[in-house]
Amino acid sequence: MKSLSSGKLKQSKEKYEVRRLSIENIAEIMNLQNNVYQKLIDKSKLERLSEDEFTFILSGNGLMIGAYLDDKLIAVRALLDPTDDPHHLGLAIGLEEKDLDKVIYQEVSFVHPDYQGNSLQKIMGNLIMKELNKKDHPYLYVCATVAPDNIPSLKDKFAQQMEIKALVTIYGEKKRYVFAKELRDRGSNKDVIKEVKVNLANVNEVKQYLDLHWVGTLLEQRVNEYFIKFVQYKS
Repeated sequence: MKSLSSGKLKQSKEKYEVRRLSIENIAEIMNLQNNVYQKLIDKSKLERLSEDEFTFILSGNGLMIGAYLDDKLIAVRALLDPTDDPHHLGLAIGLEEKDLDKVIYQEVSFVHPDYQGNSLQKIMGNLIMKELNKKDHPYLYVCATVAPDNIPSLKDKFAQQMEIKALVTIYGEKKRYVFAKELRDRGSNKDVIKEVKVNLANVNEVKQYLDLHWVGTLLEQRVNEYFIKFVQYKS
């Protein structure tokens, strides 16, 4: 497997390497996902993919990268072309049917419990987007879903300048924020005319602002509470 990048873990200073994954890595990917899931206290924070879903991504419908410590897979990050997803996130952010093929998803991302806290999710998020942009592609938007109380994933998406555009109920009646970002600067007006900060725990108030087309742009911590900064852009 071709090495895309390398670095040292913040905590142990051990050297890791990030590689592009293929169908040959399915067993490793599944084992790591199961390990992460079993160690989660709140298992709703990880929406697991099946072997068929991983195979679909690795068969030309997306991109997957993995971080290795020696030859041990310790982290995975994926992009997915959703094709004909019946719950297409493009619809949630206000796109028309004709533009849905211009959307790619930031799909599942997980890190082995022993190596969490090393910023691997953030590092690999930047790497996978750079890898996507090495070749011509049709995508104009990247979208992702995050559980409302998944602080690491919320921080990860905001760090990539993604914005909360909607709150949806999917995956068997689970609430998820829909993040989105335009991949190409088309000169759109981003002048902020109003802003407000809403307690992350108040999901109903968050939804009220989203329904009024405000967007979440930042996560702020105040002692033991988190607040989302919502802005209203000049139309």
